[in-house]
Amino acid sequence: MSRPAQSLLTGPFSGHDGDPAGAVPRDRAPDWGRARHRNGRIGRRLADFSRDEEGTLLVFGIFAFLIILMVAGVGIDLMRFERDRATLQYTLDRAALAAADLDQTRPPRDVVLDYLRKAGLAGYLTGLTVDEGLGYRTVSATAAIDVPTQFMRMTGVDVLRAPAATTAEERIDGVEISLVLDVSGSMNWNRRLRNLKIAAKDFVDTMIDNSPDGNLSISIIPYATQVSLPDEMIAQFNVSAEHAYSNCVNFVSADFRSAAIDTAAPLRRTMHFDPWYRFDGRGSSPMELIGMDRGYDSSLPVCEAMPNREILPLSRDRTALKAYIDNLWARGNTSIDVGMKWGTALLDPSLRGVVGGLIGAGKVSSAFADRPTDYDAGTTLKVIVLMTDGQNTSQYYINDGYRSGESNIWWNAQEGKYSVYTGLDDDDRDRDGIYEEPMFYWPFDGTWRDHAYGNGTYEETRTERVCRSYRRNGSCRRYRTVRTTVTVNEPGQARVLSYPDLWAYTTMRRVVEKFYSPWMGSSRAWNDWYYAVRSYVPSSTKDARTRSICNAAKANGTIVFTIGFEAPERGKAVLRDCASSDSHFFDVRGLEIADAFRSIASSIRKLRLTQ
Repeated sequence: MSRPAQSLLTGPFSGHDGDPAGAVPRDRAPDWGRARHRNGRIGRRLADFSRDEEGTLLVFGIFAFLIILMVAGVGIDLMRFERDRATLQYTLDRAALAAADLDQTRPPRDVVLDYLRKAGLAGYLTGLTVDEGLGYRTVSATAAIDVPTQFMRMTGVDVLRAPAATTAEERIDGVEISLVLDVSGSMNWNRRLRNLKIAAKDFVDTMIDNSPDGNLSISIIPYATQVSLPDEMIAQFNVSAEHAYSNCVNFVSADFRSAAIDTAAPLRRTMHFDPWYRFDGRGSSPMELIGMDRGYDSSLPVCEAMPNREILPLSRDRTALKAYIDNLWARGNTSIDVGMKWGTALLDPSLRGVVGGLIGAGKVSSAFADRPTDYDAGTTLKVIVLMTDGQNTSQYYINDGYRSGESNIWWNAQEGKYSVYTGLDDDDRDRDGIYEEPMFYWPFDGTWRDHAYGNGTYEETRTERVCRSYRRNGSCRRYRTVRTTVTVNEPGQARVLSYPDLWAYTTMRRVVEKFYSPWMGSSRAWNDWYYAVRSYVPSSTKDARTRSICNAAKANGTIVFTIGFEAPERGKAVLRDCASSDSHFFDVRGLEIADAFRSIASSIRKLRLTQ
């Protein structure tokens, strides 16, 4: 009997003992019925899946995942692109800046290539142009780098090209500078004035060497107790006319809140007077320097009228500027506020008319007809360099009532004699029994008269010894005293002095001690004819004024550099507040002042990226 089922599991390849050779074991034989059942089940599931909505969401999710993956990959490619582009741009900017520096002695192309080479980017430079001339240098450079993509290549973008372009320029084009320099008495110490002169002259050379003709103007404002103006300059202002001995202006606190000076507004002239020394220059010249080493015969006017104490306005004449600096000398108090006021005003457009007048007078070049330029012109850099070795000290002025009109001092120029009118002779000082008469004190002989010396006569009792008998040898044996009264005709003519004339030739201390103390008493004379005649602006007020005018300058965009040259702490505090920033303030000693001026010159020749 045949066994069909078994025949399917036996055969030449079953490989089991007792079975035909090669027979397949029963546990490994295919179960065709089971296979057909499994395939049917899979087919039914696929059919069910095709009809189920959950299958549609899964397909959508797969596509969404692929899109997110692609966007993220593009972002990574773009980040790599921006990283390489920024590195190239930054390196190119630095290279162009270094190449455009006017102090750079190497060829600009070599400088640019050197920067790129050290950054591993030398092969990416695509263009370089250099334009340079007197006072300027412009360097323009372009570069590009190819950034391979990793994900964007799936969209057909294999490379992103990162470009870079820059232009760096150093140029002194339209610069207005006010050098506000301290020439007070303390600048004579420790070779300060000498060191200042060297540094300031080097500064002038540097600025002129690196500036196109006509584009640089330098004003020098020397200050001590006051700031003096040349005749041609003060004539452009509405200044009171009490005298014409010197040219300074008394400002009030409100004037320091603005950089401008209204040329039509009334300004009060500083009186020409000396509140410190004992000196009389009448008969020779108004008070000026006689010699600081001569003690009593010295004078120190608050406002000095010598050319080397006056403002030098708007110049780029190297020889004139350096000669002016060489002729500076130091004495007097310190008024940082007044120096800064004039330094700021010479950069303010309100003085354009003044500059026009100076051009007409031949004192300023016609190249500066448009100066001071408007603050918003955008073509001119305005700079103040303020230097001091000290701090604000008192600034003296003559009080109202003693600024104009007749004084009570009379002067006989021919005889060189003063007379002092004291009022009516209520006390019969001349002992003539007459009370309702004018009374004059004559300081040269300490007597009282009813007129100024030179305007009348006076009786004088003269005493002489007369010999009454003689010896045989001719010598006088006995004398007698003979008194005679004679009428003296006074030579010359006295004239009353105005207050401006009095103070211009005779110092206040001399007036007190010579004309009033002998008959009034020292205490009353000093109170009535010194402390009541002059007043002063205290240092604290001047510090506040300095800060105000510095703020006004900075508010207009003026760059303010300050130099404390061996200055005390209070002075340095004012300078720090005045400077445009902490980095614009220099605290120096000795020869370091030259470094400060060099640094300022370099800063003025500033670099700027123009695109």
